[in-house]
Amino acid sequence: MKYHKVCGFLLVISGIACSTEHANQTTFDVRDYGAVSGGRIDDSEAFLKAWNAACTSETENPTLIVPRKRFLLNPIVFSGPCRAENINFLIFGRLLAPDSPGAWKELDPSQWLAFNGVSGLNIAGPGRINGRGKAWWDQSCRDHPRLGTRTIKPYLYDGEAQAVKLVSCKNSSISEIHFLNSSQTHVLIRDSDGINIENVLIEAPERSPNTDGIHISASHNVVITNAIIGTGDDCVSIGDHTSNIVISYVKCGPGHGISIGSLGRSGNFVQVENIHVSKVYLQGTTNGARIKTWQVGRGYVRQVTFEHIFFGSVKNPIIIDQNYCNKSGACKEMETGVHITDVSFNQLYGTSSSRVAMNLNCSRSVACTSIYLKSIYIRSALAGQNVTSNCTNAHGVASGVIQPDPCLQI
Repeated sequence: MKYHKVCGFLLVISGIACSTEHANQTTFDVRDYGAVSGGRIDDSEAFLKAWNAACTSETENPTLIVPRKRFLLNPIVFSGPCRAENINFLIFGRLLAPDSPGAWKELDPSQWLAFNGVSGLNIAGPGRINGRGKAWWDQSCRDHPRLGTRTIKPYLYDGEAQAVKLVSCKNSSISEIHFLNSSQTHVLIRDSDGINIENVLIEAPERSPNTDGIHISASHNVVITNAIIGTGDDCVSIGDHTSNIVISYVKCGPGHGISIGSLGRSGNFVQVENIHVSKVYLQGTTNGARIKTWQVGRGYVRQVTFEHIFFGSVKNPIIIDQNYCNKSGACKEMETGVHITDVSFNQLYGTSSSRVAMNLNCSRSVACTSIYLKSIYIRSALAGQNVTSNCTNAHGVASGVIQPDPCLQI
């Protein structure tokens, strides 16, 4: 009898000790939760277990650790809120996506690694996140129109498949991560506030379709700094309902440049303001500093600054297109438009690979207003050729040395 009482007492004490140990645990290595590494077996369940343990931990700074191994992950959502004010997701190894569209059958191909409703999240490296997107690019109808719809399987997805997605996150950061070869967008920030992205490297081939580096949508107070981005689409793109964005010390190329838009595609009311882009080097990109809005849209883009930017053989260094559409040739004129106003281009230098270095194509119905040009010197990347500017319904003021000659209306 005494033996059983003692054993029962020890079991209770042991259970309390284990519970206390878990509550006070500060690091959560995914291998301790069943991850096998090697990059061949799906470890997403083990990662989710490690995340849930870290997220429910009562310690001050719980840290999920991905060691220096290769881990295959199917689509996974890391959900919050977490108990701690801050939570770390440290990646020392390599995260691999399923390597072919067929492997995504019965999975959610619209996302890969999603963080939802987490505050104080710190995703840090020096690890890699590899989307292994080549097989997806080979299925692209845009780049392979001869494939036709007959080749597209039911489980294929022709929308925005993001490698890493932060949704409804606050006061969070991504740093020291090497992103490569996402099937589409590498990093999406949506419905979030207070996001800092720094010291990241994002790479995908120049011909990879829709592989934006970073896309920001319906978010506020986002800082991107010290980034090297080379992809097949925009290095950084800014979507609707976005404000207070700072982009600085970014090297972009190849890619489509730094873009605000496209905006207003569905005829919605656009609200984009207080965007500051500075100290950016664009090399061999199709666009440089760009704003593009659909004619059917309404609303505004305002308080935008592009400054201290260098272009190296960029096709369209400075471009505003208020008549954007996805048809070949000129877009049909419409009576609606997104009002673009209070936009500054200040101290922009370098070379253009096309004749028109500055193209401000604004709407006849809702013209661009308060466009400010100051200290701009762009010459042709081709020996013996000149560059020019083209303005349509663009109103503003130019000051200082401007080359090509400004064409703004007062």
